[in-house]
Amino acid sequence: MLKSILPCNSIIYDLGVENPLSILMKENGYKVYNTLGKDLDIDYKIQLPKNVNLVTGFEILEHLVSPYPLLKNLQAKKLFVTVPLKLWFSKAYRNKNDIRDCHYHEFEDWQFDWLLKKSGWTIKKREYWRNPSNKIGFRPILRFFTKRYYAVYAERD
Repeated sequence: MLKSILPCNSIIYDLGVENPLSILMKENGYKVYNTLGKDLDIDYKIQLPKNVNLVTGFEILEHLVSPYPLLKNLQAKKLFVTVPLKLWFSKAYRNKNDIRDCHYHEFEDWQFDWLLKKSGWTIKKREYWRNPSNKIGFRPILRFFTKRYYAVYAERD
């Protein structure tokens, strides 16, 4: 979806630390900055570098206690984010060894749409996908058929 909304050589500010997707964006000709591990619940008024064309956040907003202040205060015109969707057959992700690696939120698509709208964004494109597992069991079978992730491209006037 990224290439359909932003030409290569554009400047992207990616929420979170460098990750496989930010590396892939660099390899595809984008200039990418990251938040370098800032606590975005506390430090939500981010100063973006000049000429940023797009803010991205891949699997980051669900880790925030409150993503609203960050989304509301982003001084950007374009936003591309992904979040895991809430599944009826699975609890929210929790890493017992690292509190930063837990999901405070796993959204239903309508909830995430509402959060974006309330924080001043207009959704332009949506995409869903699933992440099948090679494990055996009831939940892996359900994951094979259930769309688990949600990507949204939004703009602000």
